[in-house]
Amino acid sequence: MRDPRETQEEDRGRERGGDRRPGELTVRELLRFAWRQLTSMRTALVLLLLLALAAVPGSIVPQEGVDALKTSRWQEDHPKLTPVYEALGLFDVYGSAWFSAIYLLLMLSLVGCIIPRTAVYWRALRAQPPRAPRNLTRLPDSTSYRTDEDVEQVLARARAVLRRGHRLRRADDGDDGAVSAERGHLREAGNLLFHLSVLVVLVGFAVGGLLGYRGGVILVTGKGFGNVLSSYDDFVPGSLFDPDQLDPFSFVVDDFDVDWLTEGRGAGQARGFSADVRYREEPGAEEEAYDLRVNHPLTIGRTDIFLIGHGYAPVVTVRDGNGDVAWSGPQPFLPMDQSLMSFGVVKAQFADPQQIALEGFLYPTFGMSEDGDPMNLFGQAANPLLSMEVWTGDLNMDEGPSQSVYVIDKSDAVKVTDDGERYRLDLRLGETAELPNGLGTVTFEDLEDWQRIQISQTPGKLVALAGVVLALVGLLGSLFIRPRRVWVRARADGDGTLVEVAALDRSGGGDVTAVVEELVAQLQGPENDRTKGQGTT
Repeated sequence: MRDPRETQEEDRGRERGGDRRPGELTVRELLRFAWRQLTSMRTALVLLLLLALAAVPGSIVPQEGVDALKTSRWQEDHPKLTPVYEALGLFDVYGSAWFSAIYLLLMLSLVGCIIPRTAVYWRALRAQPPRAPRNLTRLPDSTSYRTDEDVEQVLARARAVLRRGHRLRRADDGDDGAVSAERGHLREAGNLLFHLSVLVVLVGFAVGGLLGYRGGVILVTGKGFGNVLSSYDDFVPGSLFDPDQLDPFSFVVDDFDVDWLTEGRGAGQARGFSADVRYREEPGAEEEAYDLRVNHPLTIGRTDIFLIGHGYAPVVTVRDGNGDVAWSGPQPFLPMDQSLMSFGVVKAQFADPQQIALEGFLYPTFGMSEDGDPMNLFGQAANPLLSMEVWTGDLNMDEGPSQSVYVIDKSDAVKVTDDGERYRLDLRLGETAELPNGLGTVTFEDLEDWQRIQISQTPGKLVALAGVVLALVGLLGSLFIRPRRVWVRARADGDGTLVEVAALDRSGGGDVTAVVEELVAQLQGPENDRTKGQGTT
């Protein structure tokens, strides 16, 4: 048989909510429960941890908006994982729906945490310090002594001493014979400020991501740049970016200098590099000079210009079978490791009768390993060698500018061989080689430097910086401000006035013995002979 109480409870539930059984939640109650869970501090910490973990794939997996070429190479090398990563949005982590969801939920959770705690803190600021406990000497940090002064004199002196740095309870609040004081309310303000600062930082990043942009360009030394969209090699705008935001500047890289290590295990590696830049803030403006270095960006208007990398651009001349120049100029090669061994492609689209493409490696300082394999010894160009394979045929370059300059469409091209044998073009600086089958010649004319320049606008960076500063201030306040309460009670007895002093650390673990001793010394004053006796608990 069913318990009659269960039946009665079900009847009452039906009266209140139709057929709802005990324990069932209405939509309103369910939403309220979900909101409380979302705005709890535990949820905010979990979301903050998830946001940090979600950013990890963005630093491991190549991102399309940062390095499209590296991303395409990774996809070619991992054909099975590529569809999975694309479905998960791992090639554009910071623009994916799941990363944005974590970001927005964290902001919502922080707002839900901060507002109620601020209301509680405001009420605590307006509230009076609590009354003194009935038995002060039972507190862990307390003391008592006797004096010939009357009760009012002791309490007046206690108020005068505690008024400096403490908030006192009003004397007319029904706490006769005792003085209550407290301090350290700024500790909770520090906690609130720290949580608010996290929200400010998130807002700063969001503003930068929505309204700003980031672009990159590779410039060979001596070449210039005008700040228009068509000049960028890659360009990642924010969702609300307006092309009118582009500042109308231009600049030219006149010279590039690398400080090479000459001794030790790092000999031949770059210790630092800088570029001499001439720029104009707008057309017709006076030209100015700037020494562009790593971590020393050039700021023009709202735009920051960074020097983030460098490499080599071999100057190659390709002549076709008729002896006509089909290609000539510097072609930037992309470094593959810290030694600046670089990969690149040269495409001679106008070669006759067939188009010619070169694909291979640049060794700035060529050497041979003990096993006889080619290797690059140093980043400094002491013995440059260009080693490339040759392709000929239709390179399908009429498809438009979408084809990468570092990728050869080999669907309608064939690799050049020499009498059926594998053919590879190895050229040292200044050398010329004839291609098989009368295709033409290739000359390694010179070796120039190129610089990787990043150009960006981040409107929210000052907001994010303010958030970081607020976080430090709030953290210092929450760590070093000790909230405590102090009580002084005086009452007359047969031997004079008995004074009890006690203090309590509200943060836990704090030692307030010194506070009690200092307060007693101030209450007694310099004439200690008035004290008849003193005891400490």
